[in-house]
Order: sequence, then structure tokens, then C-alpha cells
Amino acid sequence: MMRPGVKQYVVTRPLYSEESFAQEHEKVYRHRKTTLDHIKQYFTCDAKRAKNAALSLFPVIGWMKMYRLKEWLLSDIVSGVSTGLVAVLQGMAYCLLASLPPWYGLFSAFFPVISYFFLGTSRHISVGPFPVLCLMIGSVVTRLVPDEGPVANITGFEGLSKDEQRVLVASSVSFLAGIMQLAMGVLQVGFIVMYLSDTLVSGFTTAAAIHILVSQLKFVLGLEVRGISGPLSIIYTLEIIFNKITSTNVCDVLISLVIMVVVFIVKELNDRFRSKLPVPIPIEVIMTVIACGVSYAFDFKTRYGIEVVGYIPKGYEAPMAPNLQIFQETAVEAFPMAIVGFAVAFSVAKVYSVKHDYTIDGNQELIAFGVSNIFGASFKSFAASTALSRSAVQESTGGKTQIAGLLSAIIVMIVTLAVGFLLEPLPKSVLGAVVIVNLKGMLMQFSEIPYLWHRDRPDCVVWLGTCIASILLGLDLGLAAGLGVELICVVLRVQFPRCSLLANIKGTDIYKDQKDYMDIYELEGVKIFRIPSPIFFANIEFFRTKLVEAVGFNPLRVLRKRNKAVRMIRKLLKKGRLQWTSNGFLNTSCGPIHESEDESNMEELDQPTDFKDFPVQIDWNGELPANIIVPSVEIHSLILDFAAVSFLDISALKGLKTLLKELIRVDVEVYIVACDSYILEKLHDCCFFDDEVQPSMFYLTLHDAMLNILEKHPEPMQKKSDYEKVITTVTVHHPLGSLRSRDKNDSGPQTKF
Repeated sequence: MMRPGVKQYVVTRPLYSEESFAQEHEKVYRHRKTTLDHIKQYFTCDAKRAKNAALSLFPVIGWMKMYRLKEWLLSDIVSGVSTGLVAVLQGMAYCLLASLPPWYGLFSAFFPVISYFFLGTSRHISVGPFPVLCLMIGSVVTRLVPDEGPVANITGFEGLSKDEQRVLVASSVSFLAGIMQLAMGVLQVGFIVMYLSDTLVSGFTTAAAIHILVSQLKFVLGLEVRGISGPLSIIYTLEIIFNKITSTNVCDVLISLVIMVVVFIVKELNDRFRSKLPVPIPIEVIMTVIACGVSYAFDFKTRYGIEVVGYIPKGYEAPMAPNLQIFQETAVEAFPMAIVGFAVAFSVAKVYSVKHDYTIDGNQELIAFGVSNIFGASFKSFAASTALSRSAVQESTGGKTQIAGLLSAIIVMIVTLAVGFLLEPLPKSVLGAVVIVNLKGMLMQFSEIPYLWHRDRPDCVVWLGTCIASILLGLDLGLAAGLGVELICVVLRVQFPRCSLLANIKGTDIYKDQKDYMDIYELEGVKIFRIPSPIFFANIEFFRTKLVEAVGFNPLRVLRKRNKAVRMIRKLLKKGRLQWTSNGFLNTSCGPIHESEDESNMEELDQPTDFKDFPVQIDWNGELPANIIVPSVEIHSLILDFAAVSFLDISALKGLKTLLKELIRVDVEVYIVACDSYILEKLHDCCFFDDEVQPSMFYLTLHDAMLNILEKHPEPMQKKSDYEKVITTVTVHHPLGSLRSRDKNDSGPQTKF
């Protein structure tokens, strides 16, 4: 029923097939570049391209030109100082995850920031240690240099202490991850991060949060637990912790609980009153200073046996070359580190770029992080990315550009060179508590499970599969398993799409799934089949099966039955047991006639039915002579809606052509509608068309094909029904530019059903 006052449009135009449309409307010729053209263009250089390349490689030049000194400098200073204080604390805390002495975290909060300042495209992320990456590095470190037992047989470990060996491993694997990131950036493969869906990253980071939580329990409880890496390491670690639970240091537990409760409450207040606070309260820094003072005043290390940060050397250490043997041992672990570090940083950068209306370049980000990790690893830092909480501090305190990041690095440098000794009495349980509190955001991702289960179960399977695999197998194998689950889900969605039969919505030229609407019109003898996915080697058989189900018969079986029937009728006519009269075929045999079961020469049965020398064309839907039974075909036309088909491969072309021929040979007219021009071009290039499968079966729209069928088969129009009629009219362009519709009584062509 037409709603009153609703805007309407009426269109009258010729009925178009793809051929007729191409004849009437000339296409614009577009020169397609060859591979050689692309290579020439890539290596062509001029002044403009050199300038663009320099601006692309050093984005700092672009935003420094537009830097508003008076408006932005103060905000960047406030943001840089706030972020720097947080970076000092988080650098030391996250360093524990990498199984390294805490002060090396200060190196990771300094050197990568310097490189990113010049090469990065994001103006708001805070570069430095990221807990998930630190944990992945820690698993490599404890595998090659375990807490107990012999270290790996690696040249270069001789004469080094255990801490120095671990630093060598961490810096070498970080250097290798940086090389991988740089290579991917130079090769312009930043799109690889697109294969890590938000669901997969969410499940992965949640599993990482569980690993981080377990790894920090030994500091919070004051226990000595050796580092374990590999599959099921989390279970073995928990087993050791539970066996040693009676040795818990009560003072460590109390300090940790106080720190966690206070930091959690103040962080919640920061979030709730964000709009009213000029700067978030740096509660982590405040509690760290208080804990340092109390620990020093009451000598917690001696009186209560609490493990503290201990000696922090002043200044920076000499640069160190990576170990090539460690490259060989850690190449498998370095690649997921490179991917995860970039994926997380790029995701955060993308959020802030959208919020502040500027663009970021994925390939340049790969180059920036690659160079940052290579540069930092040379000075004994470990792989850097961005921590969500630290980036939030930099952005929320008013940071406008990476000058804030540079100032935060200066704060870290001041601590490293001058005041680092003040942090020596800091209990490690405080750092562990800070790490655990900062896991809140990642652990809260468990709340996504019910939402995903009710909205998109395949995505929920990806989330659960990635999370469980990462928890049990470790982060590197878990990420690979999650990618496998994700790709399987994608393949299954494409391989088994939701095919449907469409019907006309009465009174319109709109066609929808016939199961979804009541007020529909289905033309007798016509089926409209839609497949909402590409057709390729993996789903061509599924496409065929679903189409056979939709039309209600197997065209190949019907064709063979018909050819067998023709063969039998011809044989009976030849033997005189069957005669043709004006009233039809006459059976002159006294006994029953049995169908021949001869299966010889099956290839002939798949060919078009040959009525040569027959006195009349056989009506296959009528009664056949000699008790011959052939499956009936209830439709005369089939429309295939290819609007959602984005490509066909060679296997699909062969399968589709075979299916079309089978349908045509059983007298079903096939129409393919809304086919992409790229696919049509490919069909011509692959010699898809012949005497049976012709380009004339392709129509511009579904409604064009339906109107053509109505012209060819007008019988259903004679039947009385209460269906509303579909009217096709035309839109006329008024000379002044406005639009007006032709009247119903206008002489323009109209087609109704």
C-alpha cells in the first residue's frame, strides 16, 4: 500500500540487455598500464617526485611547517612532561615482562622515540615499551637464557653475565624485528595488517593480558619463579606459584594491594571527571614516589626481604652489534613481534588520526617503527610499539604533535642521566601492581564475547579461538592459530554463502528474498537465483548444488533422460512398434515396452537433444508414449543475479559454462543480470561464449530481464489475479534542470504485470 505523501519516482527507458546498452551508449576508452609502464613510472624521478618522496620519508617536515607555536607549544610541553613521567614508570615495569633488569626499559622509552619523531606519521601516539611485545620478548629470552639450567649454545655468550646475555638476546631479536618491519615498509606491504581483524587483535591482546597477569604474580606475591616459555607455559607457571604459595611475602602483597586499589580508584575518577580535570592525576607516578620514599625510610629490602629495583647505572651504554646466531634462533618469533607491534601501533594511530582529522601512512609507519627498533636495539633497548594508556595520556593532556613525544624522551633521559638512583629502593611489587592495574582495558575485552555471540558467531569463534590458542600455546603460536581460524572462517563464508530465491515486491521494480516478505509477486515458470559472493574453484560445486535445489531438478539428469527417451522412441519407430498419427504416437506393440538400460556412449546423452527425422517436436511436459517417464521441468526461464559476484576464476568459468549449457539444452532460458563489466570482459577474453552460451543472455538489471521474459511468455498475464501491477515509466529532464515524470496517459512506453 502506497503511503500518503511519500516521494515517488517514475522512469521510462528502453529495455536493455548488456549488448543493446553497449551499442547505444559508447564507453570511454581507458588506457590500461602494463607491468612495464608501472616499472618505468616507479623508477622515474623528477624534482616534484623527489620532493614528495622526501616529505613522505620525513613527515616531520610537513607538520613542522604548519606548527602553531603560540597555540600548541604549551600544550605539547604539559603533555610531554606528563607522558615522560608515565613512560619512566611503565618502561621499568614492562621491562620485568621481558625478563630484563628494569633500567633497560628506560632505554626503550628513549631511543625509539627519537627516530619516530622524524619518521612517524602519527602525531599523538607515545612510542615505547608495549606489554604484549615485552612478554613475547621475554619468552624468547627465557628460552635461550633460562633462569635455571644451561643457556643456549650461542657464540657471543662467552664472558657475559646472565643479565648481559639476556640483553643481547632481547636487543638482537628486536633488531631482527626492526629489519622485518623496515623491509615490509620498503616493499609497500603495509596492507598485511589488514589481515589482523579487530576481533583477532582483541582476542590476542586479551590472552596476552592473561599471560602478563600470571607473569606479574611472582612480583606481587614476592616469590621466586623461574621463567618458562613454550606451549602450556602459563599452566606450568601457575603450578609452580601454587606450590610455593605458602612462601608468599605478606609485605609485598600488602604493598601491591594498596597500590592497585588506589591507582584503580584514581584512574576511574580520571575517566569520570575527564572533562573537568585540566590534566589527569598522575597517580602511578605519585604512588611510585611515595613507595620509594617509604621503602627507603623503613629499609624494606633488609627488614622484610622485599625485592627492589636495585642499582641503576647512570648514563647510556655503548652501542652493540646484534648477534647473527641469535637471528637464526629467533627468526620465527621475530616475525609475529614485527606484525603485532606494528598492528597495535597502527590501530591506535588510526583512531587518533580520525579524531584529529589528519592522515597516516601504513607503509611509512612500518619504516618508522623498523628504523626505531633497529636504532634502539643498537643501544640495548628492546622492541617498541605504543602502550594504549601512555598514548591516551599524551593525547588527553593536550599533546598536538610528536614534540610532546620528544619532550617525554627528554624526561626519560634526565631520569637516566641524573635522578635514576632515586628509584633504586622501589619495590618490584610496585611495578608489578602498576602493570596489573593497566591491564584493565585489555581484560575488559571479555565483555565482547556475549555481544559477538549474538551478533556474529563466526567472529566470536575467531575471538575465542585466538584467545584460547594464545593462552595455551603461547603468543607466537597463538597468533598463527588465530590467523588460521580467521582465514578458515572467511573461506567458509565465501565457500558456503547464503544463496536465495528472489521475488518481485508488488508495485515496484524491487526484488527481495521471497522468504522475507509477504507482499510479493512470483511469475509462473520463472526462478530468480542470487549468490552473494564471488564464484571460484572452492564454491562452484556448492553454487551448482544450491541452484539445482532452487529450480527443483537436475538439468544433467533431465537431459540424459530426454536423450534416452529420444533414443528409445527412434528405435521403436524404426522397429514399427510405435507409429505417428494425427492424434499423436500410437503404440502398436502388444506387450509392455521397457526402457533400455544400455549405458553405452554416455557422452552422447550429454549432448543437445537431436530431433532429426522426428515427425514432431516432443512436448516433454505432456504424456509420453510407451510409458516413458522423464522428469518434468516446471520453469521456462531462470535469472541469475550476479550483482554480488565480484570475480570468477577459470574453474568457475568452466563449471558455470557447463551448467548453463545443461540448462539451455533442457529448454530453460537463462538470463544473467547485473554482471560486473570486469567479469564480462573476462568472459570475452576467455572465449566463454559459443553457439549455445551467447552474450545476449546478459541483461543490465534484473527488471530488464523480467520484462523481456514477460514479452516472450505473455501467458501468465492473461490470468486474473489480485496482484498489483508493476509500472515502468521514465524520468524526463526538464529544460531548466528540474525533473518531472510522465503522466500515466502519456504516450511513452509502459510495461505492466
